[in-house]
Amino acid sequence: MKINRFRRLLSQGTLPVGHMIFEFGTRGVAQILDNAGVDFVVIDTEHSGFSTAQIADQVAWFKATDIAPFVRIPQVDYHWIARTLDLGALGIMVPNVKTGAEARAIVDAAKYLPLGHRGCIFGNAHTDFRSIVPSEAMAHSNHNTTIICQIESVEGMSNIEEIASTPGVDVLWVGHFDLTNSQGIPGQFHNPILLEAMQRVVATCRKYGLAAGIQPANLTQAQEWMEMGFNVISYSGDFFVYGEAMKQGVAGVRALVK
Repeated sequence: MKINRFRRLLSQGTLPVGHMIFEFGTRGVAQILDNAGVDFVVIDTEHSGFSTAQIADQVAWFKATDIAPFVRIPQVDYHWIARTLDLGALGIMVPNVKTGAEARAIVDAAKYLPLGHRGCIFGNAHTDFRSIVPSEAMAHSNHNTTIICQIESVEGMSNIEEIASTPGVDVLWVGHFDLTNSQGIPGQFHNPILLEAMQRVVATCRKYGLAAGIQPANLTQAQEWMEMGFNVISYSGDFFVYGEAMKQGVAGVRALVK
């Protein structure tokens, strides 16, 4: 079964660099991102139109590379969590986790006994269609599966200790835009209110031995947030990168007109 590159890099003290997929769920994007040196991807299903079949296709294409495929599910729900992992994803990102109870429900759905109560099916996509020893597969999955809880609200910040101390949670990930929106300062990424919250997330991650994740839109943001202590970086999203590159390219061509 595929080893989770994301977890391996973190265990080695190396910062994993990822990318988020919203639009370009094509067969070629996995190889393109592999060639770019990406360590992990988050396939979005909170804000995208991807179907279950499209998620399964993308996970399979990424598993043909060394990239660790994760999926952001729409909400805390057993069906979304367990089914997504059964499709072969090596981790899940859950948006706007607000309480310790929600964090515990996520772990319960994602992990097999004795850590949780995920339902059992083997020999399918999540075991790479191989015959396995169930007890060994469950133990491997419990260790290999990454759980990312997004902190995106004032309520989530108020319960951050409960969320972070939940056994099985691996990463707290700041959803910076939604967090500013919840704080009443939408899009103000240098507002002291947000910066204090971000520093608190990093400090809480260090306290509980978790990784601190975030998605910068550019290298300036990446540098700022890495200096703050974030050690999981997802560099932008597919249509953002493509759109910006096209703007620059088209502007450059027009500038050549004499």
